[in-house]
Amino acid sequence: MAANPSTDKVDAVAVELRLDRIPRLYNSLDPAPFREKELEAAVDDYIVGSAEDAGTRPIRLVVILPDEELARPEAEQVPASIRHHFELRRDSERRLLRSTWHRGRMALAIGIAFLAVCLFARSMLFASNSTAAHIVAEGLLIVGWVAMWGPLDIFLYGWWPIYSRYRLFDRLARLEVEMRPLK
Repeated sequence: MAANPSTDKVDAVAVELRLDRIPRLYNSLDPAPFREKELEAAVDDYIVGSAEDAGTRPIRLVVILPDEELARPEAEQVPASIRHHFELRRDSERRLLRSTWHRGRMALAIGIAFLAVCLFARSMLFASNSTAAHIVAEGLLIVGWVAMWGPLDIFLYGWWPIYSRYRLFDRLARLEVEMRPLK
């Protein structure tokens, strides 16, 4: 089923951003070329927060500027630069997710090896008739399983927030940006 652009515009949540000058969108300390400039932190927070509030509904960003600002050559590049900013954030989250999975695999290998050592030592201690050896053996069982918490935390819970941010930034990297004159 083909999407109807006019219907999509009506259904999309409009996020309005009113500015007096184009440079207010961008981090003034960023020396990158205009199209690659980083958004100002407050602008980024506002767009990301609005996207989070919209949930799964589509959003579009409406940048409202005075006529003289819309006439500047940079105005044509604003939509692409905003999308580029979120592409960079998406790519950063992808790298973080990849490193989290790598760290989880390493932690799992270390945890399993440590658990195996604890279980082996435990079986050796149970061969003894000493009560102290049995107490230490039970402690080794607990310590071995506690050592598995780190990898399990990564694989069960740790990656979800990163993946959610990745999906959000991926959505924002395809954000429809509309430039409008200030009325």
